[in-house]
Amino acid sequence: MTVRSWKTAVLAGIAFTFIGGEVASATEWNVSLWGKRRAFTENTEKLAELVKEKTNGEFTLNISYGGLSKNRENLDGISIGAFEMAQFCAGYHEDKNPSITVLELPFLGVTSLEQERKISMALYDHPAVKEDLARWNATLLMPSPMPQYNIIGMGEAPRSLPEFEGLTVRATGGIGKAMEAIGAVPTSMSATEVRQALDSGVIKAASFAPHAHMSFGTTENADWWTTNLNPGTVNCPVVVNTDALNDLPEAHREALMSSVGEALDYYVDNYENKTMKRWGPLLDEKGIERITYSEEALNAFREKVAGPAAQDWIEKNKAKGLPAQELYDFAREKIEEYAE
Repeated sequence: MTVRSWKTAVLAGIAFTFIGGEVASATEWNVSLWGKRRAFTENTEKLAELVKEKTNGEFTLNISYGGLSKNRENLDGISIGAFEMAQFCAGYHEDKNPSITVLELPFLGVTSLEQERKISMALYDHPAVKEDLARWNATLLMPSPMPQYNIIGMGEAPRSLPEFEGLTVRATGGIGKAMEAIGAVPTSMSATEVRQALDSGVIKAASFAPHAHMSFGTTENADWWTTNLNPGTVNCPVVVNTDALNDLPEAHREALMSSVGEALDYYVDNYENKTMKRWGPLLDEKGIERITYSEEALNAFREKVAGPAAQDWIEKNKAKGLPAQELYDFAREKIEEYAE
């Protein structure tokens, strides 16, 4: 066994047993997630189930919710081999993964989870994106597609877009830039910090997809919810340590890679047919007022935000040596190609 293979064997937790006089290896990977099991993590949970089933238990994914790393440090953990698989959100650290933040630009026009899934998978296969993540010894495995974000808040509801002026909102990435454009004060914080920040008054509102509002308890004391602001979403991939992936036995690698599509099928179905069906009744149960904006106001919002944000992203990342215009054009092309 080479030194590199030995190190990876230790990293991956490979145990050896004798079966019928022959050596067989069992592979265990550690997976770093955060929060608790929810719709957002069902792709990884399903992946673990499928991999174990396809390898008769010889390859297992040990999923940890917060026990291995903080969510903002998952990519760092992958880079040093602290664990073999992790989930993170691009907007948590734009400087570490600038290539995939193109999908966090506001008002891109993505309309469904399935479209988001296809666009993400296409972008993850782009050479510039692979090179970007290779700096962290990371290989992008699959996205965690989410619907458009909307805002939940406490106190007086902003019944028109100018009423967002001065409102403190948890918002990351492109959504934060969209909020800033209408006078709100975006604050970047991890999902696990949001409930406490709301309850203590540090922020007055939070942007999330519906599953996260439910999982992190922002509905408990909320007064209002925007139904159609739809400023964008975040891109949260599942990544693997590249050395660990390359050193997997062929059968285990095949089991992992062949399960990605199945895991995403399950994820999308679960989100659309279980999670979203619970959202409306929960708003009613909690007495949360739905705030809906006119199409005229939303069009003005899009025009004010989308173009300038895209141009700023292109110029900023071009200066860093990224083929930013190419990536933006690629993303726009895929949005059109996968339009539903």
